[in-house]
Amino acid sequence: MEKNEKLKKNSEQENKKNSKQNLLSLNDVSTEFILDVIEKAIDIKKNPEKYSSALKGKTLLMIFEKPSLRTRVSFEVGMTQLGGHAIYYDVATSPLGKKETIEDTGKVVSRYVDIVMARLFKFEDCKKLAENAIVPVIDALSDMNHPCQILCDLMTIKEKFGKLNNDVNNLNNNVNSNGLKGLTLAYLGDCKNNVTYSLMHGCAHVGMNIKVACPNDAEYMPEQRIVDEARMIAKKNIKLYDETKVEVLHDAKEAVKNADIVYTDSWMSYHIPKELMEARKQKLMPFQVTAQLMKHAKPTAVFMNCLPAMRGMEQTAEVVDGKQSIVFDQAENRLHAQKAIMLKLLGKI
Repeated sequence: MEKNEKLKKNSEQENKKNSKQNLLSLNDVSTEFILDVIEKAIDIKKNPEKYSSALKGKTLLMIFEKPSLRTRVSFEVGMTQLGGHAIYYDVATSPLGKKETIEDTGKVVSRYVDIVMARLFKFEDCKKLAENAIVPVIDALSDMNHPCQILCDLMTIKEKFGKLNNDVNNLNNNVNSNGLKGLTLAYLGDCKNNVTYSLMHGCAHVGMNIKVACPNDAEYMPEQRIVDEARMIAKKNIKLYDETKVEVLHDAKEAVKNADIVYTDSWMSYHIPKELMEARKQKLMPFQVTAQLMKHAKPTAVFMNCLPAMRGMEQTAEVVDGKQSIVFDQAENRLHAQKAIMLKLLGKI
């Protein structure tokens, strides 16, 4: 009898693991998933009281290997505003991957919490966590992906440029209403990073053209595999959006020409030694976003940076603090987009 009960419980756990959805990479989710999250995030922002008890009694575990202001505060506040509870877990003072395997950690925490958010150095570690957890796992940033940031970015772009009436259930007949189709985003700087990769995937999903511009040097260029993945997403969606372009360039002016959005990110990520700053600055300076460079974009263009921003580095103060900058709207929307992500993964929308 005990053996049968154990087998039954193991079977239930396995079924739960197989049926749950994670958010690890925008390459792994559907276009419908992305549009649904964006639309729900906009509604949450407009009508927060509607969702104030949506996750009542639910617990979010936040695992941090890399520090972050926006990620921790926005997830913790978001879960609280949805009626749930968030727990902060610092890997620096924990046994994750040391005394206890990542696989075992995933299995154990699944017995305590309803959803896990992990900000880890390696995407492979996040995958291991998700493969062994029976609750949804969110990659809140790893070396290869930053899906939460890009869903927030697409939400912000839609607020600025789009009609807020998309019907994802009628996607084939209503693609123009996604508010993003046909826009062009130019990303400048170091393109071999998680933000660039997730932007490529995300833009391809929603019919936005993306041009990334960086030095003609393997150290700064996106992996060809990621470029190919984005182009494959665009190809799959060709009936929805016609042709969506994914381009890698080495000229800042050419990239920014007629762009609707000009986007950049820090030249000095957490893992880069400070002694490399001057060499990187010299190499990347031709891709600094200046007021003069912004003139090559459309007159209605906006400037984005996922923050933190270093004035005088990836952009000038004149740009990041100027009228075209929407970086603080972008930062605020992390809160709303992540609420929508948690609701989606927990089956509440």
